[in-house]
Amino acid sequence: MLDKIKEMLVRHEGMVCHVYKCSEGFETLGVGRNLNANGISEDEAMYMLENDIKRVQEELDKSWGAWRTFPEAARMVCVDMCFQLGISGFLKFRKSRQLMELGMWLEASEEMLDSKWAKTQTPNRALYNSRQIALCQQKQPKTI
Repeated sequence: MLDKIKEMLVRHEGMVCHVYKCSEGFETLGVGRNLNANGISEDEAMYMLENDIKRVQEELDKSWGAWRTFPEAARMVCVDMCFQLGISGFLKFRKSRQLMELGMWLEASEEMLDSKWAKTQTPNRALYNSRQIALCQQKQPKTI
C-alpha cells in the first residue's frame, strides 16, 4: 500500500526538487513538504549532506584532479572551500592551488588569506582552513 500512497501523492502534489512557494505561500520542497511547518529531520539533512559531499568531490575530480594527491587535511580543506564557494569560486584561488600542487603549504596557506573570502566573507572559517594547510608543511618528509 505504501507504494500506492506515494504514487498518489506524487500525482497530486507533484515533485519539485528545489524550494518553491506552494499555492498557500509556504516554502515547499519535494512532494509537498511544507518546510515552514515541518522542516527536515537530522537524518534527512545528513543524507543531503552526504550527497553534496559526493557532488563536490566529483566536481573537484573533474576540474582539478591534483587535489586527490594531497594530505588528508588539504583534501578536506579543498572540499570545504568548494562546498562553500562552489567549484567556480574555489577554482579562482589559482595561486593557492598552484602552491598546493608544488607542496608549498605555508605559502599556499598565506595566499588563501589574501582574499575577500578570508577578509570579509567568513574570516574564521578561512583562518581555520589556512591553518590546516599550513600544518601539511610539517607533515612533509624531510629531504636531505
